Amino acid sequence: MQSQDVAPRPAPGSSADRTVHVEQAEAALVEHYPRLVRLAYLVLPAGPGRGRRVLTAHALVQRALPRGRASTPVIPAQHGGSSARGRRARSGDGPGGDAGYAYVRLQVVRAALEAGLPLRSRARRGLLPPLLLPQVWGLRLFPRPGGADELALEQRLAALSGPGRAACVLRGLEQLSDADVREVLAGSGVKGAGVTAALREAAGVSAAQYALLDSPEFDACSLQARPTDLMRRRQHTRAALAAAAALAVCGALVALPGGGWGPDGAAAPVYAQNPAAEAALDPGRLVKISPAAWKTSARTDFSVWPARGPLTGDTALLRRALAVWARPGGNVRVSATPGTPSGGPAGPPQLLYAGEVDNARVVLLHDGLRIARYAEPKDGTAGAALDFARVDGATGAEAGALVLGRADGNVRYLTAPWVTKAGERDLSKPGAGSMDLTLTDGITSPLASPATQTGTCTTWNVLQLTDASGTHLLSDLGELVPARLTEGRPAAPREASGAQALRTWAPFACSLADARAQGVRTVNAWGYTRQPLPDGSGTAAWACTRADTWSGDGSRVLAQFQTPGGLFGTAVAKAGDVPACGPRDPHVLAGVLWKSKGGAWYLLAAGDRATTSVRAKGGVTGSGQGNLLALPTRQGRQAELEGRLRDGRTITGLR
Repeated sequence: MQSQDVAPRPAPGSSADRTVHVEQAEAALVEHYPRLVRLAYLVLPAGPGRGRRVLTAHALVQRALPRGRASTPVIPAQHGGSSARGRRARSGDGPGGDAGYAYVRLQVVRAALEAGLPLRSRARRGLLPPLLLPQVWGLRLFPRPGGADELALEQRLAALSGPGRAACVLRGLEQLSDADVREVLAGSGVKGAGVTAALREAAGVSAAQYALLDSPEFDACSLQARPTDLMRRRQHTRAALAAAAALAVCGALVALPGGGWGPDGAAAPVYAQNPAAEAALDPGRLVKISPAAWKTSARTDFSVWPARGPLTGDTALLRRALAVWARPGGNVRVSATPGTPSGGPAGPPQLLYAGEVDNARVVLLHDGLRIARYAEPKDGTAGAALDFARVDGATGAEAGALVLGRADGNVRYLTAPWVTKAGERDLSKPGAGSMDLTLTDGITSPLASPATQTGTCTTWNVLQLTDASGTHLLSDLGELVPARLTEGRPAAPREASGAQALRTWAPFACSLADARAQGVRTVNAWGYTRQPLPDGSGTAAWACTRADTWSGDGSRVLAQFQTPGGLFGTAVAKAGDVPACGPRDPHVLAGVLWKSKGGAWYLLAAGDRATTSVRAKGGVTGSGQGNLLALPTRQGRQAELEGRLRDGRTITGLR
């Protein structure tokens, strides 16, 4: 943060001051509140981020009034200025002509300059934190984005010192002369040399850029709202509720009289010989399914997987795996997919695999709800890893494979006993075919994993499995259970292994990166319509992809757009925890601002084929019959979309 040459506040009551009543200042603040907030927003430094800067600007303006209702605050007489423009302001021509407004503006400029000071300097002067109220929980608020000119001005202002920004804003937004600006800065506590330096900095901003200070980019009262990190917030909320419940229980037990329960209530001692707890930790009680059981079973899920691997008889290894599952120590790295509990098993789990994979000894266990993977180094060094994934209700292709190990950007799978063939396919290249993988006791040879790839996505490798029911595609999303890929209308999706399904998925394969580490169960791609481009350059493709999770919440929907000749599509809208593009609401509507080769801008919108009309409102207005809409517009314009379905229902566009 840049240092600012700000002097201590002048003592009120000097002979050069005149008074203004509190009611007058309050009326000016209410009347010109948006202008004052814009002023504070522009003077504040850009460092804390746009959302916090918006709230700080509102807080500074709301704290600009005097403390007492009966007192009459003082306002520097020199604030209004001695120029012709300043005299017109004092006569009431414009907001500056109100003495109450002049007082509040001075307080806002002073507070914004102080808020930009380093923390130590503010503490040394005994200043309050810049942000007390208002507070916003669960939302991020920020002004609407502008164009390239506004961005250039934002960067130019960020390079100035605090007094320099204040001088620039007073010149351009408040239309004050240099003499007036000098007096306002002096009244705000800026020293003489600092005032001269600020005016010199402001002179470097062009008159054309001054006009942009009234742009919506800097309007901190007309805001867009977006949610905060929903997954992290949900985890923090659950943790806080669990901690509060535990604290309440502990408080109640401590408050019991001496004849009541002890610290652990009616529970047995920690290491008491409880039969159920002992059975869950006894490697001799592990459930081991016969290798041929799946052939005669009506089920195709993890419950009929046989125990495989050369170490299924290693009692010491299995005992360690069960003990770590029940009581993971400090040197155990524990991970779980969202919505998956990580506690110990309720009874003896099922053993799926025990053996050596790359540089680790690995044990896979299943307790009916979860898959647990225990891994320890083969060289005997301390530490272990314990991973959990939820798999309740998994059947068929969803129970077709588990991640056995990862090394050097590759992944090995343990496949279901009914899998007859495994292969590797690049989902982004539908015509490239698949490469066979070797299956040894159900274990695949290594294949490149997209879960950890960084940088620009150009390929997305998936696992292709074949069994008696057909061919299925699964994608590694960084978790124990790969996600099943499907294609088609949400009400009746089909396997993504067919030729048409592969062509639908190819442009949008890299969008699977958005679903990594989210506990995703299935991802469906639906090419819901095609749209002729208004300049006659071809036909664009619209698709929506929906990722559903094992826990049932946290679904993610992307509306995607592909121009003719483009290799990959672009996600133009995203939503979470909505029924759109899913079996409960198999409809979708989305739009995009598109620039033609000739430089013309259009709003393109498309709904699924059940949409009978589309209407745009807001920054772009217009409507049309059918499921497609194309309207001429300008860069940066925002619009809200609304569609009508055949049954009369209304749908809104994804944002």
